[in-house]
Amino acid sequence: MKTSPKFALFAFLTLATAAVSAQSIGLAPAQIVSEFRPGVALEQELSVANNGSEDVELHVQISDLWYNEKNEKVFSAPGTSPRSAANWIQFAPEKFTVAAGKSQKMRAIITPPVDARGGYYAVLFVESKPVITNKQTEDGKRVFTNMRLGCLVLLTAKDSEAYNISLNELKLVPPANNQALTLTFLFDNESNTHVFPQARLAILSPNHKLLAKSESEMKRFLPGQKDFMKVEWNGDLNPGDYTAVLSVIYGGTHAETRQIAFTVPARTANNGR
Repeated sequence: MKTSPKFALFAFLTLATAAVSAQSIGLAPAQIVSEFRPGVALEQELSVANNGSEDVELHVQISDLWYNEKNEKVFSAPGTSPRSAANWIQFAPEKFTVAAGKSQKMRAIITPPVDARGGYYAVLFVESKPVITNKQTEDGKRVFTNMRLGCLVLLTAKDSEAYNISLNELKLVPPANNQALTLTFLFDNESNTHVFPQARLAILSPNHKLLAKSESEMKRFLPGQKDFMKVEWNGDLNPGDYTAVLSVIYGGTHAETRQIAFTVPARTANNGR
């Protein structure tokens, strides 16, 4: 099993109005990326830290994880999204109190079915009990606040991955005065599991000499998800013809490569060089 710490913890602070909460909790890890064997249960350990000055009562919720047409994360009822893993997961404990300055460990027990293939997804929420604040609404009602922290769960049935991606709508904008070279493309994940592609760019001279290179940040794509990616290079090129070599690495060692010829006209070179 493996977990990925590279993606930042996401937290949803539920407030009736702007208020400062005495609660301060943290959840780790922020994301679980793990393989499983169909029909074989596995466990993942999580930890909640109470960095506040008061004890915090917490409970756990499990939701589906998917995306909408805007590529925004969507959290829905267990079993309602494609490739749901939410109904596979149980927490121990489901309700608990963390003393001020202390931490509490939890276990997520995951029981996948024997016919699972490809990737499956859920999100684990830890939510605090609402507490009253010293704030009031305009009509004099007291304001309550609570914290809600989430951990994304991305699971893959071992040795069942079927990778298939496509790169479309490639567009390269050459460097110009105060403007970086920019290469954008549409990444379409047609695989049966999630991928974390990274774009790498190499710029070659007419005699195939490497002049520069750059890379993008990794980006998460669930099955069927597509979105634009971008890689930039900040630098100057003399007027002339060049070749950009785009390599998109995904699924560990898989790669797709494209070559794009482009020209830097004299008017776009630095100071007309």
